[in-house]
Amino acid sequence: MKEKVTEVLNSLRPHLQADGGDVELVDVQDDGVVKVRLKGACAGCPMSQMTLKNGIERILKEKVPGVTSVQSV
Repeated sequence: MKEKVTEVLNSLRPHLQADGGDVELVDVQDDGVVKVRLKGACAGCPMSQMTLKNGIERILKEKVPGVTSVQSV
């Protein structure tokens, strides 16, 4: 599952980088929890939780079976 999560994050990365941010995969747990670190402009952005839940988490759940949630660390 980690490889598929990495692929999806890599496809999302250009959209985040266009706004000066980025995302780093920290861990994929056995229970389907994906831990990421938002970087750059995303790290301090007040909209980062919306980006995380409504963007990254939604897309990962759609494209990677078994993903239950995405958490920022």
